[in-house]
Amino acid sequence: MSHSRIAVTSSMNTGGTLFRPEQLVLIGSAAEPGTTIEMTPFKQLYVSVDTARLQDAQQELIQSGLRVLPTGFVTKSLQACNFCKGAEEAGLSFARRLDEAISGLEVPVPLKIGYAGCALGTSEPLTKEISVVKMRDTFDLYAGGDVKGIKPVFAELLLTKLAEEDVIPAIQRIIQHYRAHSKGKEKFNRFINRIGLDDLRKLSDKKFSP
Repeated sequence: MSHSRIAVTSSMNTGGTLFRPEQLVLIGSAAEPGTTIEMTPFKQLYVSVDTARLQDAQQELIQSGLRVLPTGFVTKSLQACNFCKGAEEAGLSFARRLDEAISGLEVPVPLKIGYAGCALGTSEPLTKEISVVKMRDTFDLYAGGDVKGIKPVFAELLLTKLAEEDVIPAIQRIIQHYRAHSKGKEKFNRFINRIGLDDLRKLSDKKFSP
């Protein structure tokens, strides 16, 4: 019997990564007997599902309010804060749209994209490869974080005071450029160091085309 692995996570909400009991039961029933369910650093559950019923299982999980994404070399689901200032002030609806737009895209090396609803940054945005920080009515965009190993590097400010409608296109341009111009399995931080933060800044600015 063949099986396929999927990434399952909860829909973004105030309070953090929250699963209802019935959702956890459904995830357990979707898993192929004899396999394990892995909790990843990306706040995703990796679940092995019988390939013959993969589509049905995915649909059931989605209908229960869960998100189902591919595993492997893709952009991971948005690593967001707990929206402690409230859904409206912290930008929950925008974070959900951002998550839908950037999750599950094929990339040379898995990318973590972060979101913080205020400058407190409880989601640790500067530790992610790309991050968005809401600053009242505008957004700051950071890039280049890499905290694996004993020589961590924090993300640097790329663009500031972005309007909401400019954030997603800017990130999409960055990801497209990384996919097109990385050298093999080049890590995103090394890619930025090679091409230069200024060049990436010009690329991601709305006045410049991809």
